[in-house]
Amino acid sequence: MGEEREISEPTYTIPRTPRKFPYVTAVIALVIIALSVAALYFFSGASVTIDPSTATSAVSGNYTATASAGTLPFEVISVQKIATQTVPGTGTESVSEAAQGSVTIYNTQTKSQRLITNTRFETPAGLVFRIHSPVVVPAATNATTPGSVTATLYADSAGDSYNIGATTFTLPGLAGSAAFTAVTAKSTTTMTGGFSGTRPKVAQATEDSAHAALKTALAPDLQSGLKAQIPAGYVLLPGASFLTYQDLDHTADANGTSVDVREQGSASAVIFPSAALASAIAAQAISTYNGEPVSIPDTSTLTLTPAAGAPAAGAQSFAFSLSGNATIVWTVDPARIASAVAGKTRDSAQVVLSGFPEVRRALLVLRPFWASAFPADPKDVKVTVNPVTR
Repeated sequence: MGEEREISEPTYTIPRTPRKFPYVTAVIALVIIALSVAALYFFSGASVTIDPSTATSAVSGNYTATASAGTLPFEVISVQKIATQTVPGTGTESVSEAAQGSVTIYNTQTKSQRLITNTRFETPAGLVFRIHSPVVVPAATNATTPGSVTATLYADSAGDSYNIGATTFTLPGLAGSAAFTAVTAKSTTTMTGGFSGTRPKVAQATEDSAHAALKTALAPDLQSGLKAQIPAGYVLLPGASFLTYQDLDHTADANGTSVDVREQGSASAVIFPSAALASAIAAQAISTYNGEPVSIPDTSTLTLTPAAGAPAAGAQSFAFSLSGNATIVWTVDPARIASAVAGKTRDSAQVVLSGFPEVRRALLVLRPFWASAFPADPKDVKVTVNPVTR
């Protein structure tokens, strides 16, 4: 037998490829981290959201306001309108009527000026009108704000020549004194109603019915006219407006067979600065109130009752009572809030704001999350005041 041989298979070693560093993955991760950090800084900031303090209270009390001064000042606004309705005539009549109209009398003196009944007012054209009741023109408030009062003028003679447009007036009775140039008048509407001659007449029942309808039509127009005159920051309360009517003499219409029945409506109203009124109400209605700025968003729930009707021309005080319910809202000053929290930690800022009577609740937000304090500059603190919903 021959010799046996063991044959072994050859072995091969596969060379190992070195592992490469995952640069692409690392770069992507770094970019994501950088973008995340950048986003945090981009959306970083400090904000405070405030819910104002409120109090709802029954209102029942007496008040006295003073003209354009004091803790509760008042102003008087007024409007006048004329409405006409044409009705059929029933025959003719001889008529002699004087024109009339409203004027504003101004006084630049430092003292008030009393004008007696039948004081004359003269136009540049020489037409003379008179007042039929005395008035007192208040003194000027300052060098640029004269005292003023409204009055009705009546033509010195009948006839349509006195039916004139808006004009200025001097007071001949003051000639020779300093008051002549200091006390003047100006009309803003036409003088109307002057007539002398024959015209159609109207049955009394028909005229009375027309006047009643005209009064009904004038009422909403007068109220709208008053509202249009309320300055920003002032409020007109329910019950603080006063409407009066005057049956004007009727006139013949253009065709000469019908009659124009005319009604004049006059309205005046006492208005108050909103903030001053809210403060006066809060002082009476809320025992813990200490004079902070407040407002009453909805005054329609209050009713004013004057102690003695509408204030007389030039009145320096106005007494009234109020009844109803009011929601009083403390006024939040965003600049004051921002200054109070600037440079403070969240906890310190929360403690400070808890002592502000106008703050019912405050939500403080700092971004990014690791920020420990509000910015030192108040301008970098965003303050939002949530509206009060009823």
